Amino acid sequence: MNAADGIDSILPYVKIGSAFEIVVDWTTEYLGALFDGISTFVESLVDPLVDVLLAPPAIVVVLIFAALGWWLRGWKFGIGTAIGLGIVAGMPYWEETMSTLALVLVASALSLAIAVPLGILIAENQRAAALTRPVLDLMQTLPAFVYLIPAIFYFGIGAVPGVIATVVFSMPPGVRLTQLGLRQIDREVIEAGEAFGASPWAVLLRTKLPLALPTIMQGVNQVIMLALSMVVIAGMVGAGGLGEVINTALARLQVGQGFEGGMAVVILAVVLDRLTDSIGARTRSAKAQRALQEA
Repeated sequence: MNAADGIDSILPYVKIGSAFEIVVDWTTEYLGALFDGISTFVESLVDPLVDVLLAPPAIVVVLIFAALGWWLRGWKFGIGTAIGLGIVAGMPYWEETMSTLALVLVASALSLAIAVPLGILIAENQRAAALTRPVLDLMQTLPAFVYLIPAIFYFGIGAVPGVIATVVFSMPPGVRLTQLGLRQIDREVIEAGEAFGASPWAVLLRTKLPLALPTIMQGVNQVIMLALSMVVIAGMVGAGGLGEVINTALARLQVGQGFEGGMAVVILAVVLDRLTDSIGARTRSAKAQRALQEA
């Protein structure tokens, strides 16, 4: 018997997986109505958005994004957006691209709806910060595929488990950067608001959040990028979109299809990244202008 066998015989087997299975089985049995409601709610967001994105011709959607890019970043990015999305529209995967975009937008919106309030809570409460920090660390270190397992058990196959897994996977950066933005605010600015008799809610809404907005927008950018990466992986559970195109190409060893699907993902990621980054830059510029006016 070697040393490893001796250690194995001394240390007890911790049945973490069995405990997790018990929790999943219990929640599936007794909270089925809740999960059905969540599934219906997510579908009511995804399906109409997909219909809206697919209603106009592809050229109209391309021109809308190009105009948005022109307005936010300038004519060079506007033309680049038109060329990039034009290439995607020329591929046979425009419907899959719009489906992926809808999934990303819905998942990002739901993730931010949870992440920003949670980030505010842990920024204002030290005990909550201590409790949530290890949870966020765990969420950021778990492999992306792990999130798909409970999502399938609770919501079956389709777009809903993909959205739910994406929400959980992409949430931590939004929480952390919201907390960071609020923690970086100069204490003297907060004390000045309190000195004028403002309530804690007024200080939060009128002083803290506007000053923390540039950092929060960085969190928005990170959430969207992680959501896009996870939505592609979620194609394995029937979420559809470009993830399904890439997974099908991988299963059939179709190099051309895989390259086209990957290229569409890259173009969509670049467009979303630059647009959200531009919004963040505008908030930072507005913040600097207000600081100069106050000085």
